[in-house]
Amino acid sequence: MHTCFRMFAQIFVFIVMSWIMNKLVLWLHIPVPGSILGMILVFLLLQMRVVPRSFLEAGSNRLISTMLLFFIPPAVGIVSYGQLLISKGLQIVLVIMLGTMIVMISSGLIAQGIAKWKETSQP
Repeated sequence: MHTCFRMFAQIFVFIVMSWIMNKLVLWLHIPVPGSILGMILVFLLLQMRVVPRSFLEAGSNRLISTMLLFFIPPAVGIVSYGQLLISKGLQIVLVIMLGTMIVMISSGLIAQGIAKWKETSQP
C-alpha cells in the first residue's frame, strides 16, 4: 500500500510540474512547450541533487512502462489521413527514417563521449 501511494505521489509531482511549466510558458510567452521545460527542470534538479533519484524513480518507471498507451491514439488517428499517406507516404517514411537515424547516431556519439569523459575524469 505504501509503495502504491508513493508511486501515485511521484506521478502527481510530474503532473503538477507539467502544469506549472505550461502556465509559465503561457505567462512568459516562451516558444518552447512546457513539457520540455519541465523535463529540463527535472533533469537539473536531479543533477544538482536537489531532488534525490529515489524520490521520482517509482513514478517515472510506471510512466515509462505505460508509455505505449500514449502512442496508440495518434496511430489510430493516422487512419483518417489515408489520402495523404497514399500521395506522400514514401516521403513521410523517408523523413521518419532519416530523423530516427540522426537521433540514434547523435545519441550514440553523445553516450560514447560521456563514457570517455567519465573514464578520464575518474582516478
